[in-house]
Amino acid sequence: MVTSAAPENPQTPADALPKSWDPSAVEADLYQGWVDAGYFQADATSDKPGYSIVLPPPNVTGSLHMGHALDHTLMDVLSRRKRMQGYEVLWLPGMDHAGIATQSVVEKQLAADGKTKEDFGRELFIDKVWDWKRESGGTIGGQMRRIGDGVDWSRDRFTMDEGLSRAVQTVFKRMFDEGLIYRAERLVNWSPVLQTAISDIEVKFEDVEGELVSLRYGSLDDNEPHVIVATTRVETMLGDTAVAVHPEDERYKHLIGTTLDHPFTGRQIPIIADDYVDPEFGTGAVKITPAHDPNDFEMGLRHNLPMPTIMDKTGKIADTGTEFDGMDRFEARVKVREALAEQGRVVAEKRPYLHSVGHSERSGEAIEPRLSLQWWVKVETLAKAAGDAVRNGDTVIHPASQEPRWFDWVDNMHDWCISRQLWWGHRIPVWYGPEGEVACFGPDETAPEGWVQDPDVLDTWFSSGLWPFSTMGWPDNTPELEKFYPTSVLVTGYDILFFWVARMMMFGTYVSEDESITAGPGKSGAQMPFKDVFLHGLVRDQYGKKMSKSRGNGIDPLDWVDRFGADALRFTLARGANPGSDLSVGEDSAQSSRNFATKLFNATKFALMNGAAPAPLPARSELTDADRWILDRLDTVQAEADAAFDRYEFSKACEGLFHFAWDEVCDWYLELAKVQFAADEAVAANTRAVLGNVLDALLRLLHPVIPFVTETLWKVLTGGESVVVADWPTLSGVAVDTQAATRIEDTQKLITEVRRFRNDQGLKPSQKVPARASGLSEAGMDGQFAYVAALAKLTEPEEGFTASISVEVRLSQGTVTVDIDTSGTIDLGAEKKRLEKDLAAAQKELVTADNKLANEAFLAKAPDAVVDKIKTRRQIAVEEIERITGRLKELADK
Repeated sequence: MVTSAAPENPQTPADALPKSWDPSAVEADLYQGWVDAGYFQADATSDKPGYSIVLPPPNVTGSLHMGHALDHTLMDVLSRRKRMQGYEVLWLPGMDHAGIATQSVVEKQLAADGKTKEDFGRELFIDKVWDWKRESGGTIGGQMRRIGDGVDWSRDRFTMDEGLSRAVQTVFKRMFDEGLIYRAERLVNWSPVLQTAISDIEVKFEDVEGELVSLRYGSLDDNEPHVIVATTRVETMLGDTAVAVHPEDERYKHLIGTTLDHPFTGRQIPIIADDYVDPEFGTGAVKITPAHDPNDFEMGLRHNLPMPTIMDKTGKIADTGTEFDGMDRFEARVKVREALAEQGRVVAEKRPYLHSVGHSERSGEAIEPRLSLQWWVKVETLAKAAGDAVRNGDTVIHPASQEPRWFDWVDNMHDWCISRQLWWGHRIPVWYGPEGEVACFGPDETAPEGWVQDPDVLDTWFSSGLWPFSTMGWPDNTPELEKFYPTSVLVTGYDILFFWVARMMMFGTYVSEDESITAGPGKSGAQMPFKDVFLHGLVRDQYGKKMSKSRGNGIDPLDWVDRFGADALRFTLARGANPGSDLSVGEDSAQSSRNFATKLFNATKFALMNGAAPAPLPARSELTDADRWILDRLDTVQAEADAAFDRYEFSKACEGLFHFAWDEVCDWYLELAKVQFAADEAVAANTRAVLGNVLDALLRLLHPVIPFVTETLWKVLTGGESVVVADWPTLSGVAVDTQAATRIEDTQKLITEVRRFRNDQGLKPSQKVPARASGLSEAGMDGQFAYVAALAKLTEPEEGFTASISVEVRLSQGTVTVDIDTSGTIDLGAEKKRLEKDLAAAQKELVTADNKLANEAFLAKAPDAVVDKIKTRRQIAVEEIERITGRLKELADK
């Protein structure tokens, strides 16, 4: 531990550092300094190799949550590291116009004044949305700066800006002209509150208490033709146009092809046969409502069934010709059940009945599957290309365990509904002529006079699906596209793999033959929008539960920035991030990360106070074991961290750097360095250089994850301009000195054992006791005892020294005995208890080893190296038992 420091010298660089680490005092100025210096601006004309990431655009209505903070941290880590490695880095920011969410926000503001969007009309309402965006849409940008996002602000984009609108219209027209976009009446997720179709990702399923009603079609006489069906949405029976059974179900074979009367509408309901029906489930008969159920819709297509829509856009029963017309769907659910019961057709009711129901994420109400005239994209060929890109290795998904989910999705994708009944968004560029003409006009075309544009807008995912290339100027041939497209990696959560990632892959393959995409060296043929897809997990609370408003366990990342600093937030998230795995975080994690930043600060300040600075290193032969050991460990840890970062194993990289910094640099090398600082000037000078070089490299390795504290320390340590633009450390290429490593490990073990003895005896940490060591030469420890004496608070024995007790420590090449004169300070009872505890552990180890060596089956299968290791452990246990038994006997004689 760093527990002491040399007296402050006004001449030392340490004076340039604050007294203690206070993130809030420096973070804002440091970040603005980076932006002002242009460190994050990408140069498309640079001769450096390109590296690019496009930020998944957060909704303009939102603010950063922990999932965003994780996303942004990992992208910033990748960007900062690549910049230091000599790449020309573009991390491109932007926001999504978020059609439904944004329109809802502005409509609520109007409602507070007793107004609706219709009071203003379409154009004025859209103007109001733009006003809101200009006034209130910058929240996320400020938050991104707070957590240190190194994005190129000069290229900030918005999915409704002029350039992206042009890209949207260009793609739409091409797909329309090629027949890939069409208009048809099909089933959609309908929000009666928003009165629009919504995407699958905007539907959240929740368990609700409903009712399961079993109703009877046909005769009320059991001896006459009838069937019994069950439903949780009994009001939809008003739209039933068939009852389906399995063709091989003997119970119903005689009824197939016959009809039954509908209780309310007078329609004749045919009984049809379909293999989709499970004869083992329920009664084996199901009601078919093609206009209000996805599975029923598909069956309706197969059997050419009528598809009457029984609800209007607001969710009220309409056009059924029954007494229920005009009722809200939930009111009708009760009234229809009651009317059926009066007829004697309710066979059974189960209330409450827990079942999963889709709800609109934006408005909260239960969504209604509804037949509606909408615009669609034919996805078959596009989805296949997206699947093939992963199969062929053009795009690599990390972790690979997510690939089956990807293939299952893209190989079974249904056509995509792209129209929304909103005003805010990219309006569908299709016009209708006075004679029924239908035409699509591109961005540079104008519809004829008197033609009317389609009122719907495009699904937000349409424009965000173009994000990787539209943000770089497509469809024009721009330097950005030539330098930075395809992008290097997409970082996002596995939960939106199927929605956003799939859309981008589909559009990317579709436009990949465009000259603006394929221009540039090494580019030809299909160009995927990104080379790697890194999928991280969800951020959960410290108990592993999903964060949500209802649970009250959500964490505001900006609150952590205020309390612990941006570095602590970032390190906590990166340290827990493994490909495809969820991570749990809590305040203890953030405090630990804050402590780490403080530890790094104090260690570097101590080093500066003692003159440490990066300098050319002398020959390895002139360095101490401690110096060679820490330099070798730096090489090893950096190699492991580099490999982990390259595999997107952020957790492994951070964990290795954390333990190296805390356990090896701070807790051991700095302590050993104190001894070397007190040695002759040559040794002290080498130590200052070694420590300076190690800290220089360590701060650079940690910078991508914790940029603020590393920038503060590195600039003072090295006098450099900024660690943001410093070179990434390189490996020394020197072979590991295994002998030095062994001697340092033995030194650490010896110090630890003596410290443990002192602690067991209740000796004060500062209390020095005389001691003498034997067996050093035999154990290869000549020259190492000075470290032991200094760090275990041992002094040279005076004449007439008499040992009160001995501490024997088995090292790699022998046993070292440290005789200590405690002269009345030792607690013999405590020492006896300690030895008895060690004896029990050694005896247990002996029994375990003997049992394994006596197991013939184990010996027959185990490799020789494993057996030899167990034999060695047994021999050590025997020797420990002999040693400890002897010491206990000595204590008994005192």
